[in-house]
Amino acid sequence: MTLPRRSAAILATALLGAFAATAARADEVQVAVAANFTAPMQKIAAQFEKDTGHKAVLSFGATGKFYSQIRNGAPFEVFLAADDETPARLEKENGILPGSRFTYAIGKLVLWSAKPAIVDNQGEVLKKGGFDHLSLANPKLAPYGAAAVETMKALGAYDTLAPKFVQAENIAQAYNFVATGNALLGFVAYAQVLDEHGQLKGGSVWLVPGKLYSPIRQDAAILEKGTINGKAKPAAEALVKYLKGDKARAVIKTYGYDL
Repeated sequence: MTLPRRSAAILATALLGAFAATAARADEVQVAVAANFTAPMQKIAAQFEKDTGHKAVLSFGATGKFYSQIRNGAPFEVFLAADDETPARLEKENGILPGSRFTYAIGKLVLWSAKPAIVDNQGEVLKKGGFDHLSLANPKLAPYGAAAVETMKALGAYDTLAPKFVQAENIAQAYNFVATGNALLGFVAYAQVLDEHGQLKGGSVWLVPGKLYSPIRQDAAILEKGTINGKAKPAAEALVKYLKGDKARAVIKTYGYDL
C-alpha cells in the first residue's frame, strides 16, 4: 500500500522526532569508581544501560589517585569514591555540582587469605604470625588501606607487622597480591571476597569489627565536567538517581555493604 504524500511526510517527521528524542536521551557518562566497588558497579552499570539507554563508561582505581586526576582535568563526570573526605574536599574546591554529594555505600574491611583455614574468625593470625607477607592498599591513596593501618594499630600489632607489608596502589591490587599467592593474607574490601549472590568466593576471612577503624562512608558526586551551565548532564543525573534506586541498592547490599 502506498501512503499519500501528506501521510508519508507526517510519518517521516514522527520517526525523525522519535529518533532525535532517543538520541537525546541515550548518552555516555564517564565514571571514576573506587576499586573496591568494581564488581557491584559493573553489574549496576549493565542494569543502568538496559533500563535507561545511557552507558556508564567505568574507570577503576584508588580514590586518592582519582582526586589528583580530577584536579588535573581528567574527563570524569561522576565520581564514586571510597571515602567521604575526598568528595567533600572537591566540593570545597568547587569541583562538584553543589548538592549532588551523597553516601552510596558504607564499606567493610576484611582480612582474607585465598587459602582455607589460614585466617581465623577472630583475626588471631595477625598476632600468631606464620606468614611472610601481608597485603594492603597504600593508606595515603586508598581509604581501605588507611582502615587496615587503623585496625593494626588498634590491635597493637602495627610495628610487628610493618616489615611484612606488601603495599599495593589500590585495593584491587591488594586483592590480587593475595589471590596470586604473592601474599598469604591481606586486608581487602568485604565486597571483593563475595560473589554476586553474597557468598564467600573461597579461602578464609575475618570480618574486621567496625570499632577497630573509622567508618568507611563512600560518597558519590557529579563532577564539574558532568554539568552544563550549572546543571547536571542528563546521563550523569540519571546515573546518580539510579544509584539511589532499589535495583542498585539491592546489588550494593548483596556485596556486603551497608546502606
